[in-house]
Amino acid sequence: MSSPDPNLDANLAVALDALLTEQSVTRAAARLRTSPAAMSRTLARLRRVLQDPLLVRAGQKMVPTPRAEALRDEAAAVVRRLEALLTPSGGIDPAALRRAFTVQASDLVGTALAPGLLDLARRRAPGVSLRVLAEEWEAGPALREGRIDLEIGAIDHVDPETRVEELVTLRMAAGVRAGHPLTEGTLTPARLAGAEHVTVSRRGRFTGPLDAALAEEGLTRRVSAVLPGHLAAMALAAAGDMVCLVPAALPGQPPSPLSDAAYAMGLRLLEIPLPLPPLTMGMAWHPRHTADGGHQWLRGAVRRVLRRAGDHEGPM
Repeated sequence: MSSPDPNLDANLAVALDALLTEQSVTRAAARLRTSPAAMSRTLARLRRVLQDPLLVRAGQKMVPTPRAEALRDEAAAVVRRLEALLTPSGGIDPAALRRAFTVQASDLVGTALAPGLLDLARRRAPGVSLRVLAEEWEAGPALREGRIDLEIGAIDHVDPETRVEELVTLRMAAGVRAGHPLTEGTLTPARLAGAEHVTVSRRGRFTGPLDAALAEEGLTRRVSAVLPGHLAAMALAAAGDMVCLVPAALPGQPPSPLSDAAYAMGLRLLEIPLPLPPLTMGMAWHPRHTADGGHQWLRGAVRRVLRRAGDHEGPM
């Protein structure tokens, strides 16, 4: 008795499925775009491996043996699994997703993203859930180690392999409560500097781009508090006469969801009469997720929410 062929490959399963389906060497060869002679050699190899004739001559046609009949459904199933294994995942059906995604973002970005992302998930991908983690000092290791799927925000620290996509460019506005003295009359750099300010810094810094712009005018501002999150700073400004900085859309652009929390707290957003650098919001991910269908859905959902795009952008 001969030993099994040690050089098995996936092509044998594909050929077996074609032969058992067509029950003809010629038709199986045409199905797999090969020659009848090559298919005859493959059939001979399958006979050696399986130690069964598989197809035998019966008049003008070939008929399967009992062993071949028993293998027919299994061979077809193996080929379907191979096709699924080797099919690109980008065409995934969002409705079939069963996945929890982890996003690292600031409190303001998380607050702006969560409602829109969850609404999209309910309508298009009900099996998706979302976990938002507070910002760390460095997101690179978390992305590399798979602890987070996306970092979203002002991406200013990435590892060389990290993929980064810019999403939207914003400006900073001065957020104050309704009735604040700065809402009356023209807002000048001197009036802005003379107000009481609260700043946001994870590292506890009292100064930032606004201070540099004021310094160009020979002005300094009074910062009474430094807080680690934007929501707390907005709440402080809404409760008194302090000024906080709020991301807002550029002139002529649709309102940004990053301003929604400020408006919900009753803040007025005032144009800052100084040249401040724009704020670019983006997302970063590890390249192993680039072609993953589920991750592609997540990135598309984030784009749609942050850009406030409508359903005309296509199905998700």
